[in-house]
Amino acid sequence: MRFENSTVVVTGGGSGIGRETARAFAEEGGNVVVADVDREVGEDAAETITDETDGEATFVEVDVTDDGAVNSMVETAVEQYGGLDAAVNNAGIGGPQVLTAEVDDDGWQAVIDVNLTGVWRCMRHEIPAMVDDGGGAIVNVASILGRVGFETASAYTAAKHGVLGLTKTAALEYADDEIRVNAVCPGFVETPMLDEAGMLADEDVRRDIEGRHAMDRLGRPDEIADAITWLCSDGASFTTGESLVVDGGYLSQ
Repeated sequence: MRFENSTVVVTGGGSGIGRETARAFAEEGGNVVVADVDREVGEDAAETITDETDGEATFVEVDVTDDGAVNSMVETAVEQYGGLDAAVNNAGIGGPQVLTAEVDDDGWQAVIDVNLTGVWRCMRHEIPAMVDDGGGAIVNVASILGRVGFETASAYTAAKHGVLGLTKTAALEYADDEIRVNAVCPGFVETPMLDEAGMLADEDVRRDIEGRHAMDRLGRPDEIADAITWLCSDGASFTTGESLVVDGGYLSQ
């Protein structure tokens, strides 16, 4: 019960990596604010977590491009559970799958607004709450595409590279406040977002993506959740500014 009596915010907590992460915190006693732009999946996640784990979950509808909504998310955590101990900034979108010169302004900006600016906006409200609470841990969900390039994913790749720089900078700035800031870099994981991008339905595309990993398979959301919860735990007490790769050997090839 590493997170008993702890309060955690998870953005994008309604599905995929976010949902498994929220559940993992709750299974170890945490109080979880499940934040998602999709009310239906978010409410379902919070209800399921409350019913099936030792923790408690509350849903908050949040668009991470809306500063007021993000502020309300953090206020809900503090008011309902008494503080904020950890935050997982996971909300993200895939964006256009076209060559760099073919990305239009709206497609570029949408990805940057959610995947990079959204992470910064969340941290801007989470950090003061953690300072008031005497410290905490933040994990930003980046990607292996925060480390390398990928054809037809220029906006996504640029945003995830930015998340790693933001993570390192905040880690330096708030270490004296007992706030640890890390990132996790998953490989390709079997999630609704990957499915929506058309990478799971087409067997040839799926096999190509799987083959880019040394383990010759996609990751599972719970495998990423395990890394995230470790980074937020006392077991990672001397870890900050790190980008932990969980990629089935993708970057080793």
